[in-house]
Amino acid sequence: MDSLIIQLLTGLASASSLFLVASGLTIIFGVTRVVNFAHGSLYMLSAYIAVTLIQLWGGQAGGFWLAVLVAILAVALIGGLLEITVLRRLYRSPELFQLLATFGVVLIVQDVALAIWGPQDRFGVRPPGLDGAYTVLGRPVPTYDIFLIVLAPLVLLGLWLLFNRTRWGALVRAATEDPEMLSALGINQRWLLTAVFALGSMLAGLGGALELPKGSANLSMDMQIIASVFVVVVVGGMGSILGAYLAAVLVSLIRTFAISNAQVSLLGITVWQLELVSIFIVMAVVLVLRPWGLLGRPEALHRGGMSVEATVLRPPGRWHRLALGVLVLLLFLLPAVSANSYLMYIVSEMAVFALFAASLQFLMGLGGVISFGHAAYFGLGAYGAALAFRHLGLPMETALLAAPLLAGLGGLVFGWFCVRLSGVYLAMLTLAFAQIAWSIVFQWDSLTGGDNGLLGIWPSEWASDPVVFYYLVLGVVLVCLFLLRRFAYAPFGYTLRAGRDSPLRAEAIGIDVRQHRWLAFTLAAIFAGVAGGLFVFLKGSVSPDAMAIPQSVDALAMVLLGGVQSLTGPLFGAAIFTGLKAELMSLTNYWRFILGSLIVLLCVLFPRGIAGAERDISGWWPRRRS
Repeated sequence: MDSLIIQLLTGLASASSLFLVASGLTIIFGVTRVVNFAHGSLYMLSAYIAVTLIQLWGGQAGGFWLAVLVAILAVALIGGLLEITVLRRLYRSPELFQLLATFGVVLIVQDVALAIWGPQDRFGVRPPGLDGAYTVLGRPVPTYDIFLIVLAPLVLLGLWLLFNRTRWGALVRAATEDPEMLSALGINQRWLLTAVFALGSMLAGLGGALELPKGSANLSMDMQIIASVFVVVVVGGMGSILGAYLAAVLVSLIRTFAISNAQVSLLGITVWQLELVSIFIVMAVVLVLRPWGLLGRPEALHRGGMSVEATVLRPPGRWHRLALGVLVLLLFLLPAVSANSYLMYIVSEMAVFALFAASLQFLMGLGGVISFGHAAYFGLGAYGAALAFRHLGLPMETALLAAPLLAGLGGLVFGWFCVRLSGVYLAMLTLAFAQIAWSIVFQWDSLTGGDNGLLGIWPSEWASDPVVFYYLVLGVVLVCLFLLRRFAYAPFGYTLRAGRDSPLRAEAIGIDVRQHRWLAFTLAAIFAGVAGGLFVFLKGSVSPDAMAIPQSVDALAMVLLGGVQSLTGPLFGAAIFTGLKAELMSLTNYWRFILGSLIVLLCVLFPRGIAGAERDISGWWPRRRS
């Protein structure tokens, strides 16, 4: 019992830190409907600013708390500027472009932090008066943990009073419920949204600055926190501050008990190792049983979702077919023009990721199913081929068949649950399943090699020549793209779009919308698995990074940069994103800053992607009056 109480206190302290960050994100989403991927970057910036000022002003109580105050105010200012300069220009764009723009901001902030503070961790100190420990049941409990446990409910109370007992809070709630009426009353909603974004950023900064005494400021803390924050916000209910607090407590306690009790073993994974996956299991269970979260409202499923702009796909015209034919001819003639092995490798990688992006566009553009975890099926395909090659001793030709089989099985199982939801809740459930798959691969050392992955996965002797393997990749990718296009223009593709654009009417005329989405989910997973199988033989190895969150975000970036409304858009998006990334990485250590800046710029200038650039450019010029 004593040990249980100590674990409870430890979990509550962790919950307090997590709640401070999650409350900021849930406020931002509840009002602006922006899924701010850069929220973790604001958290990281606050930690770096605070540790720098503490070292400058000294670790005494006055210097420490002044540093925390300046850090959170600086991050609030940065968040407000982010809303004004980037997101304000994208409120009328599809929500996914707002997500992509904030992902570009993540890349920018990572390199800015690297340039200013370097790659080394910066360790903080506990403030005087909170650096000791209390003895509870004969065991020491850090005083700072007690401070955090008390602080979180006070912040919760303060936020409740702000939103329910002030005029500003009433305006914010009105902006959430009926923005048109608020605008009719003459309220400047722009500055209201800016203030909300600054408040959410301030809470992220508070979480980052106060987490510093328990750890360090480092360049990976943004991605480490954002996944947990997404879980808390979704489990608690999007937009519910009290729900975020309850979810933070639930998630932190489960994670703490999973760390502290390592006595059960399943498939070679002990309970303490399940700490990596436990919170995503919680999110998956909650979303399946109560999709709107613990304290969310059911109507949020319909008004808070992320939508994909409707598309009317037409068969390619003569000039379009001619351009595609010329492009394919040039790709086949490339080895004759230049036999450079590195060039063959880069173009092969572009082709692999073009197939990966096309499979995601098939799911999103035609089915309206937004996935934040599509890398799971890319990774399952890669591991399927690698495991067949390594453990079963199958040759490359047969091992490649295992890639779509394993990925398709994953899509079949996960998709059955996912297609029952919609919008951001569906996207978050795909993220949960992807993280569950990643955690299993990351920890099952005896089968997958764990963090080191599987090495020495090379093509058969006849395909070991770079030119031959290039033609193999090109041939497989073109066949798969042709099949995806056939599915899109087949009756299945049209019924899939009908279910996307008007599900009630589609159901009324006898279309099983859910079954069509499930089949589309499985097909997209199969083709992503094919791309993963080719990828592992191209690289010669595979690691858990193949199905991590950044890989899923990269796929979204490729689709959105190319244009989700076009079947060929993701192909251009994948080529541009992959080529730019490879070229920038070879030129500078700060390639993320350049790539992120280009992503943000493209999102602002071309909110429909590269494929829709013509319509966006035409909108820049005022039409002449007749």
